Amino acid sequence: MSLTVTGIIERKGLGPGVWALISDSGETYELQKTPSDLRKVGLKVTITGETRSDVMTFAMIGPVLEVHSFEVI
Repeated sequence: MSLTVTGIIERKGLGPGVWALISDSGETYELQKTPSDLRKVGLKVTITGETRSDVMTFAMIGPVLEVHSFEVI
């Protein structure tokens, strides 16, 4: 399912570490295919992507969001 979410980038220290988006509404998304320009803790962004129900991760911190594009706010 495609969606657009605005929030703050965080780095979670689970296993080897994962990048996450904490949305303005408080939901946590685990980011997949995270571009290097997006890997900055505290960055306020709007991400457009697709939630992936067919992917399991080690961290399992929330829905997996495959990044298609993003805009820094």
